[in-house]
Amino acid sequence: MTVRAWAELLRVSALFTVPGDALAGAAATGRRPDRGTALAVGASLCLYEAGMALNDWADRDEDAVDRPHRPIPSGRIAPGAALAAAGALTAAGLGLAARAGRPALAVATGLAATVWAYDLRLKHTPAGPAAMAAARGLDLLLGATATGAAKTTTRRGSDTPPGPGVASGPGPGPGPGPGPGPGPSPGAGAGAGAASAGGPGPGAAEAVRGRVRGALPAAGLLGAHTYAVTAVSRHEAQGGSTTAPLAALAAVTALGAATLRERCGRGPEGPAPAAERGRAAEALRSHPTRATPASTTPRLLLTALTGTYFRTAAGPLVHAALNPSPPLTQRAVGGGIRAMIPLQAALATRAGAAGSGLAVMALAPLARTLARKVSPT
Repeated sequence: MTVRAWAELLRVSALFTVPGDALAGAAATGRRPDRGTALAVGASLCLYEAGMALNDWADRDEDAVDRPHRPIPSGRIAPGAALAAAGALTAAGLGLAARAGRPALAVATGLAATVWAYDLRLKHTPAGPAAMAAARGLDLLLGATATGAAKTTTRRGSDTPPGPGVASGPGPGPGPGPGPGPGPSPGAGAGAGAASAGGPGPGAAEAVRGRVRGALPAAGLLGAHTYAVTAVSRHEAQGGSTTAPLAALAAVTALGAATLRERCGRGPEGPAPAAERGRAAEALRSHPTRATPASTTPRLLLTALTGTYFRTAAGPLVHAALNPSPPLTQRAVGGGIRAMIPLQAALATRAGAAGSGLAVMALAPLARTLARKVSPT
């Protein structure tokens, strides 16, 4: 009974919608998943579960009226235990993010602050859906900033220490001082020292900014889907809204169309050079019927994943629009949550990481099976 109660409180069936955020974020940067990505996944899972526990703690009085079967109002879990779990999971998530580097920790801190602000303050305000959208977008950016962080740290820490030929103080040899010889300049020495000490350094900071810029479009698409689903969820207890499911259906249609606009020319380490993209475009114009398996397969996979996303989200939304009862509205919310998995897979494939897309999509059957035992809403 205790295990079942905690599974319900933490919405364990919805956990499978979380790893795809980090994998889609890694794919958007053009890098392969690495240790930093794994740390981002762990941090995301902890912060997501913290939000679930905090959500039920904050809603315990409301749930006592509308959903008395939930773990806290039914007495199966004490409110203090749920709040303590939220705090511990938040600390664990930030700890994992810190191991992926300062940029990842900064994003995770913003994500944690957004989660707590939503549950404690913004949920029942007009800013609620926007806060949830921001949280999902930040979760994807967490994967983008954490991926490759270990390599950057290694490069920063591998600077050659001062030796006989690079004096750190005055002396007859060539050094950073005014003496003769081609020693490094004071600015270069300071930059190397900061890098060796683990500081961000201008090169590392620019690399992080580049990863964030590359992941922003995918974060925007995932955030827009989250906004639409959250707007529907505000009516799941009472029902009665036709406008929210219809608006979400229009958003899902637009997001599917936007996702199909594939960005080509990305490799495992970033965008292909402009010359290579130009040659590929010229070859396609010269021989439009000669589609290679390497170019056709990702497009077909992207189309299939986008179609799965639309089918998973749109069907329940249509039913909720036709009959906005609480059960059908809740089903529409559950479908929107599960639809995040094919959307994440499509975003990864769209960025050129078909393997990551397939790995994310493999979580869908598990989420669907567990959702029959533990509701994701």
